Amino acid sequence: MGNSRVQLSDIIIAFGCLIVLAAGKVPTKPHTNTWRDLIFGSKWFSSTPRLIVVSPSSVLPIFALVPIGPSSCAAPSGEQGNCIPSKDCLLRNGIPAGPCGAYGVCCIFLQTCGGIIRENSTYFVNPNHPDVYDGTGSCQVTVQKLHPDICQLRLDLDMFSIAPPEAANHLCNQDQLLISGGSPTPTICGSSTGDHMYIDAGLGQSNPIVLSVITSASFPRLWRIRVTQIHCGSISRADQGCLQYYTTISGRVRSFNYNTVGGRQLSNQDYSICIRNERNFCGIQYNACPDLENNRSRAFTISGNSNNPVPTMVGGGGGGASPLPPGNSPGCISDWLLIGCIRSADRIPPLPGCEDRVCGGTFSAEAGMLAKTVQSSVRPFRLYFHTDGVEAPNDIDNRGFCLDYVQQPCTNGF
Repeated sequence: MGNSRVQLSDIIIAFGCLIVLAAGKVPTKPHTNTWRDLIFGSKWFSSTPRLIVVSPSSVLPIFALVPIGPSSCAAPSGEQGNCIPSKDCLLRNGIPAGPCGAYGVCCIFLQTCGGIIRENSTYFVNPNHPDVYDGTGSCQVTVQKLHPDICQLRLDLDMFSIAPPEAANHLCNQDQLLISGGSPTPTICGSSTGDHMYIDAGLGQSNPIVLSVITSASFPRLWRIRVTQIHCGSISRADQGCLQYYTTISGRVRSFNYNTVGGRQLSNQDYSICIRNERNFCGIQYNACPDLENNRSRAFTISGNSNNPVPTMVGGGGGGASPLPPGNSPGCISDWLLIGCIRSADRIPPLPGCEDRVCGGTFSAEAGMLAKTVQSSVRPFRLYFHTDGVEAPNDIDNRGFCLDYVQQPCTNGF
């Protein structure tokens, strides 16, 4: 009886072991290549049963160690570049300018006369750069879009000094910077280091934009223009119709070739300057920039003979423009700066009316010889600058304008 019990228990144990072995058996089926084979090789597969199952989500992707797309970097010489592997920089005809990141170099891209710009943040430089250039002719580069979704170019005039306009009518007869293939831009010359432009690049990828510097006669020229391509959905994209675009709560705007000592206001200018309206700011104030070189400020000299004191003139006709010194025309007819509905900031209560056009040789929203802070609540914040093609004999030695701006919070009565 005892032996039968032992035999029965042995049978039960043996049957249980067969069930366990059957449950742990790995099905035999032909192995096929998967994405794991491409990354780890075919030996990752094992027919031995394992207690820990590795899922695709628990595998560390090795490509995470390599950054996707170039990041920006700064070279010791001041240029902005792209942080890419050293071999890629050389293959793309870049200039290595020191290490950056974990594996790359700061790669600088330069193009000069006859070149084609195919890299973002490429510099258009004069021949012999960084030395000056005294040659004549046409030096141009062609900008090809990196992608059909490029809507704008930003041109930063990091260095820009070519021959100035002629003295009588301030026309760019000797040297010119011309931009073709994009939105209309004014022709400029002289010195505009630190200024910038936004160019609408159109739709598609087949319309290149050409940057040309036309030179004649002798002059020690120097230019370095950084060309940045901006995607249509980028937060860096300027508003439609803005040649210049500022994105800070406070800053400084000025006309091209502005200089209080020897600068000449350029003729035939028509463009908009835009300031991005920051959140919780409902107004903006403007002041003429400080002029540390002259006893009488020339920071705002748009019309009239700026060798003599010239009052503020406002409006498009004769309103508020009298009395005027001899040789000055009433109102802002030929050269003017437009700011939407400006008033004097110190008027309490403010005047019921407001002005848009302002010109003359003193910056204010009211006719007179006293410079004042002006304010506007018209949004978006824009300035529009216009000059015709004639200066002499009434407009003499005008420098243009330079204004400091500060956006005003919505709680300041705006």
